[in-house]
Amino acid sequence: MYGSRNQMANAQNTTEDGSPDLNQSELAHSIIDSLLDHTRVVSDLIAVMAQALDEDTQKALTQTAQWQAYLESRRKLEQTRDDIERFAETMNQRSAD
Repeated sequence: MYGSRNQMANAQNTTEDGSPDLNQSELAHSIIDSLLDHTRVVSDLIAVMAQALDEDTQKALTQTAQWQAYLESRRKLEQTRDDIERFAETMNQRSAD
């Protein structure tokens, strides 16, 4: 994921003031990519925090509806990552044509 964002950033044109000149699809991809990166960081933090809990607290936490919703959200996020990669490939192919 990082490679595609860096490649996209390197391929961008700049405006007169030096800011990136993104077309709408590149902008959408950049925004979504940033949100996914943030979500990954938060998810990693939750995992670290869960490891710091004692076994009984950890077991109680993993049996809550909130934990189940978190796990379902993570599964959906993985599918979203795949969708974004396909989207990025399609956009790159279109801009190459």
